Amino acid sequence: MNEQNQKPLVNPATRYAQPPFEKQPQEAPGLASKMQPVPDHGEESYKGSGKLNGRKALITGGDSGIGRAAAIAYAREGADVVINYLPEEQSDADEVVELITAAGRKGYAIPGDITNEKFCESLVAEAAEKLGGIDILINNAGRQQAVDSLSDLSSEGFDATIKTNIYAPFWITKAALPHLPEGSVIIATTSVQAYDPSENLFDYAQTKAANVAFVKSLAKQLGPKGIRVNGVAPGPVWTPLQTSGGQPQDAIVEFGQKTPLGRPGQPAELASIFVQLADSESSYTTGQVYGAAGGSGNP
Repeated sequence: MNEQNQKPLVNPATRYAQPPFEKQPQEAPGLASKMQPVPDHGEESYKGSGKLNGRKALITGGDSGIGRAAAIAYAREGADVVINYLPEEQSDADEVVELITAAGRKGYAIPGDITNEKFCESLVAEAAEKLGGIDILINNAGRQQAVDSLSDLSSEGFDATIKTNIYAPFWITKAALPHLPEGSVIIATTSVQAYDPSENLFDYAQTKAANVAFVKSLAKQLGPKGIRVNGVAPGPVWTPLQTSGGQPQDAIVEFGQKTPLGRPGQPAELASIFVQLADSESSYTTGQVYGAAGGSGNP
């Protein structure tokens, strides 16, 4: 091996910022650009190698966080990408489209609320039209709001979490199925909360467990049709989901500290998992949930 081309070893515990962090409340859904430190989505670090040349991906929640990291990685691996996001996240979404086009791929941003069934159907139809089809679907967008007591969890809040995290993937996937050819993949973002739920994430944790069942059931249903279904279960990852109500601000100060690596993950650290699961070289991988939780909390 040419030692000049050898990649240096990296200590994962010290690779990225460690707590304590500053309190930094934002109104949901929050913007990555306003976080301190700004999350790493792979803007500078991710290097592609053509693993997804010619592929066509629809990613919900693709403006920031894990969805943004996947969008950047997919574009640099050769895929065209449509991201969905809420209108309040427009500035983050614009940055992602610029990064996709800078990679030489087609990038589109479609704003809208996925808690609305009709919008979910139109999102898929518009994405398929813009891309000329869909062969990667990532159900990534999620709602997480910490509530200390069940007594304080409103029916409206519970309903919003269920609609975003369970209904929307159902509606979007159902609408996408007629567009997905053999060899396509569906990837769901679930969570460590599916396996080790926090007391203040009662509703969110239930939806993430449902996402695991979504993966395992649908993989059995679609396997004979040549479509793979997998999931990714992150632990604490530094995204706007956390700072805009997903965690109490006191918890933000020490966010990720309790993991064996002693810090939160960065979205960029999960990008390669999404690439691997989408890559046709992983053709025997279906019905699986890949964990990335800094050393704790996953199956």
